[in-house]
Amino acid sequence: MKILIYSYNYHPEPIGIAPLMTELAEGLVRRGHSVRVVTGMPNYPQRRIYDDYRGKLYVTEAQNGVKIQRCYVWVRPKPGFMDRVLLESSFVLSSFVKAVSGWKPDVILLTSPPLPACVPATLLKWIRGCPVVLNLQDVLPEAAIVTGLLRNKLLIRVFEGLERFAYRHADRISAIADGFVDNLLEKGVDPKKIALIPNWVDTDFIRPLPNKNNTFRAEHDLEGKFVVLYSGNIALTQGLETLIRAASFLLDAPDIAVIIVGEGRALDVLKKRREIWGATNVTLLPFQPRERLPEMLSAANVGMVMQKSNVIAINMPSKIQVLLASGLPIIASVPEDGTAAKAVQNSGGGVVVPPESPQSVAAAIRHLYENPREVEALGQRARQFALENYAFEQALDRYERLFVELVR
Repeated sequence: MKILIYSYNYHPEPIGIAPLMTELAEGLVRRGHSVRVVTGMPNYPQRRIYDDYRGKLYVTEAQNGVKIQRCYVWVRPKPGFMDRVLLESSFVLSSFVKAVSGWKPDVILLTSPPLPACVPATLLKWIRGCPVVLNLQDVLPEAAIVTGLLRNKLLIRVFEGLERFAYRHADRISAIADGFVDNLLEKGVDPKKIALIPNWVDTDFIRPLPNKNNTFRAEHDLEGKFVVLYSGNIALTQGLETLIRAASFLLDAPDIAVIIVGEGRALDVLKKRREIWGATNVTLLPFQPRERLPEMLSAANVGMVMQKSNVIAINMPSKIQVLLASGLPIIASVPEDGTAAKAVQNSGGGVVVPPESPQSVAAAIRHLYENPREVEALGQRARQFALENYAFEQALDRYERLFVELVR
């Protein structure tokens, strides 16, 4: 088949949707399909276009058999609401030029967010006569409304109209969790349109490695420490202040070290919190090269998943699959009725504590620190669950079958 992946994020962006779409595109190529990716200029998570792509309208590349067509996007480091509107509008306009001028696809896979990208993808569907699969990574505009990013009533109606447009014109909607499916059904989406395909993790790449003689531990003076790791996006929905405050309650246990890995500007804000609370047991580090990810994960004893209490219930962080595959027990400070909490509980590889409760987070860390056998058991269950439920080849099979069904 000829498959067009329409995704705002792609390699070399290190986190979020980008690694997932990169793995999917390259996996489909290995199975003999032709894959073209229409994407934005790389800018995430710094929200600054990478040096090699700055000042360019379009860039076409080839990587591991995938044709990548990069398009100009309006990006600002600290975006206000209008900046976000301009960003998504710029991608809608610039990407359509490349999407319509390339070879005719047999099927289009569109990732959302961004939601407005449903417009050029649907136009391309009508022009080229090919089906669209909407890959739903977040539910918009609900997520933006709940977190306060979207307040204007007129714009809310516009985005709700876009959401209905996207669902109506997609031939299939791939949902990443049960909560997404329930949300779609509540909105009247035809059940026959919905395919449940969880996000995946490359369990050959992300795997448990020896904790001893770990280079990451040696570099950051972590030998002999019980390491609690958070690595990923630091934004409105995570509430990393809770983890730093929790660390300040653990200063009486000098063997406990908390490591937070994220984007530089976001870390600057956390540095101030660390100083205010005297959390000298917290180390803040910039993102590591992706090839070092398995080593970094294996340097830890526990992995953290953080959400604020106002996060939309169906939000599903992709780091859960990564932590499970690495064999790390999870402490999830997330809403107890949310999709993330259910995923951790179902895995048997972690514990769930209330969000925005540093006392609860500190108590959970201390408990695991004092119970190494429980840590080992949780880690083993985590890895086994990832192998059985989130292996990449399983997801690749499901997408391939879905594409073949639509093309036929």
